[in-house]
This record gives sequence, C-alpha cells and structure tokens, in this order.
Amino acid sequence: MHVEEHVPLAPLTTIGIGGPARYFFRATGVDELRDALDWAREHDERVFILGGGSNLLVSDAGFDGLVIQLDLRGITVESEDRDTVMVKAAAGEPWDPFVAFTVENGWAGVECLSGIPGSTGATPIQNVGAYGQDVSETIVRVETYDRQLRIVVWFTNWECRFGYRSSLFKNYERERYVVLSVTFRLRRNGSANIRYPELQKFVEQRGVSPDDLEGVRESVIAIRKRKGMVLDPDDPDTRSDGSFFMNPVLPLAQYDQFAKRAPDAPHFPSGDEVKLSAAWLIEHAGFTKGFVHGNVGLSSKHSLALINRGGGTAAEVVELVKMIQEKVRDQFGIEIHPEPNFIGFD
Repeated sequence: MHVEEHVPLAPLTTIGIGGPARYFFRATGVDELRDALDWAREHDERVFILGGGSNLLVSDAGFDGLVIQLDLRGITVESEDRDTVMVKAAAGEPWDPFVAFTVENGWAGVECLSGIPGSTGATPIQNVGAYGQDVSETIVRVETYDRQLRIVVWFTNWECRFGYRSSLFKNYERERYVVLSVTFRLRRNGSANIRYPELQKFVEQRGVSPDDLEGVRESVIAIRKRKGMVLDPDDPDTRSDGSFFMNPVLPLAQYDQFAKRAPDAPHFPSGDEVKLSAAWLIEHAGFTKGFVHGNVGLSSKHSLALINRGGGTAAEVVELVKMIQEKVRDQFGIEIHPEPNFIGFD
C-alpha cells in the first residue's frame, strides 16, 4: 500500500479549514481498509476515517496520524416486493446522488434528506435528519468493520441505538467500528411523509403532491438553497459544515424554567421532552445572520451555519463557537452543543 505524507485536509472538507494529515491513504475496498488499519497499528499511529468531509472541523495543526479516506462505492438492490425495496449503498457513495437515485426510481423514505452533503456511510453515525425525516426511519442494517476484532460485523436498526443526531457509532463505540455500507428499506411507489411545517407550507403553495417525490426533493433543495445549505462554489455562505449546533432537547421540568425566561421561544415536542430552536437561541443571544468574527462568521442566510469567509482558521471557528455558547448560556441558561466532529485538537 502507498501511504502519502503531509496531505492537505482543508480541500477535502466542506468548510475548507484545517491543516495536513501526517499520513494519508485512500481505501477503495475492505481489504485496503484492513491493510491501512494494520499499517497504523504496526507504526503506532492514530487513525481518523474521513468520509465526505461535511461534518468536521480539522485543527490548524492538522492530524498527527493516518487519515484513511473511505472511498467504497456501489449501490445494490438486494430485494424487492410489491410494497418495499431493500437497497444497499456503500459507505463512500455521495449521499445526495444516492437520494436522487431513490427518487428517480420512485422509492420513498429519504426524499426530505435531499441536498445534504457528505457520504452515505456518515448518515447512520449522526442519524442524519432534516425536514422531519431521519435516516433511522429507513435503515435496516449497517455493515461495519470491527477494528478490535478485525472482522466485518452487521448491526440491525435496533442495535444501532439511534437517537437525536446520535447512534452507537457516535456515542458509544466511536473508535471501534468503521461503517462499510448501509441498507435501507424504502417504499415502492410511495408518498413523501411531509411533517415539517416549513416544507408543508412550501409544497402546498406550489401545488406539489406528496406523491410527487421529485417535486418534494426539488422543494427541499430550494428551501436549503435559500438558507445557504446546498454546496455552491459561487455562494460563500455554503463554505460551511451546515448546521453547526444541534437543537437542544430539554426535560419538561427544565423547559418549564426556560419558558419563564423566554415564553415566546419556539419549541417542539420530542417524546417526553421538548426540543428548542438553536437558531432562535443564537439570534436572540445577539448573533444575527452575517455576524463576522475575523475570517469566519455566521451565514447571511442561516444563523446555524458557521462559514469560512476566506482564509478562516479552526482557531477562529472555536473562538466563535465559545462566544455563542457563553452568550446563550448566560442569557437563557441553556447549553448548545456543536454537531461536527473536532479532529486533531487533542
């Protein structure tokens, strides 16, 4: 295997920030992945698995170890019947083209997740979701490589321990498993389940039927574009990690205390808890759209997106993140947490 050295990582991320990888290898198959992990073990090097680069912040010093870019490809229809289809996508398949593929075939279940950058293999890790849909609703199983046992291991949906932007692979066994493929159960000739109010209003105004999966997909992308949430080299607002902060979810007792301080804050039921809008908290803490901090800042279209305005550094992003967290904490007594992974900061 050919391991490269001192490879810049910033161009491999959507925010365009970060130093180099001490060592770098692109794996196109499971055997190559295993060889790279064995190489790192033999050379006592730390490992970071890189997917689509859309949900991470790399430190300015880079990563002092081996970065393995996972480039496993392939989409396979495993089975289908009158109502459903089981389709497996390799981890390196870009997510949005995969969504487009399902929509073109009339398979419902992930159309509201259109326009999201990154790889398919990252979706179960974060339990990626948007506009009322989460991948956990359609994932049947996840194929992984167990770095500890050095074998391929499959997980059912239940075993993945999906939660709000969380999973077994993110919260419990972060370093152990490498996602190799994801299998989805989708509905043949199905309709979109449109639950998100903003999307409901958008499709109703334009006369788009839930049966029109392509129309729903186009509507989602249109909404995301006006928020700067679709990658566009001509739009500096899209040089970001997408939504940087997760919406906080509060126990009822804590929400009651919060509501006394901010009775007009938008809130949404989340099981036995209450979900708040991180965007509302950020804006009402004094950070409006277009806020500037050195060479980084907030998108002029969406206060949840931290952008690289050109020449931005990871240090500036971290400074801005801490500023926002402190102001929100001081004003509302609420902790908001970043969604992206921070790489090379220890």
